[in-house]
Amino acid sequence: MIPAGAVASIRDTGPRFWRAFFEELRRLGDVEGQNLTVMRYSGDGRPEGYAELTREIVDRNPDVIVALSTAVTRAALAAAGTIPIVCVANEPIRTGLATSLARPGGNITGITIDAGSEIWGKRLQIIKETVPSASKVVYLGMRADWEFRTTELSEASRQLEISVIGVPLQEFTPFEYQRVFAKIAQEQASAIIVSDISDLLAHVESIVESVEKSRVPTIYPHRSYVERGGLMAYASANRAWTPCRG
Repeated sequence: MIPAGAVASIRDTGPRFWRAFFEELRRLGDVEGQNLTVMRYSGDGRPEGYAELTREIVDRNPDVIVALSTAVTRAALAAAGTIPIVCVANEPIRTGLATSLARPGGNITGITIDAGSEIWGKRLQIIKETVPSASKVVYLGMRADWEFRTTELSEASRQLEISVIGVPLQEFTPFEYQRVFAKIAQEQASAIIVSDISDLLAHVESIVESVEKSRVPTIYPHRSYVERGGLMAYASANRAWTPCRG
């Protein structure tokens, strides 16, 4: 289940993540159409509908649920019972998805794409090196994500003499992107720093296109944005959780 975007992208010729996913399944002997059935679901960019959608998925009694994004994973965890969940999520301990990375507990495992607070200071530093005159940077993410990042960004922003403001997304729809980038234009931002929440990965092209129209220098959290035409990215390697059973 993905938080947003077309389920047609979930294929072995799709984005890098899904190509690697299906390649590994084949290596393990699981081939879609032969001995594997893949049911594809999208939350259509509306977090308020994730709970209902995951209940629908659980009713079909799958062998395993693959969930992308913290919000989708939380919804799946609440509905799944004992169905195993493999997820891509941010800060699983802070968000209550796992008790530890070494032994997450319960029926969940996966990878986290969060590298800790230092990486945000590094991204701001790269912005300052790229745009020395930068004085105001917009953080593009969800509201809860922005509220958490405020503390992590504050010290680095003071040292670099940059003001960081949040322009939160409420949902993942074309109208919402128009609203947010209109707000960014009003703020006359020097640069944009894009959140690393996996909810945004289904909208890489839309975000890059909107940034290009705004003509505001932007740093992204993943290489996939640059591959779609984004200016620059600074990322870390994913960290795997190990499964805990019993």
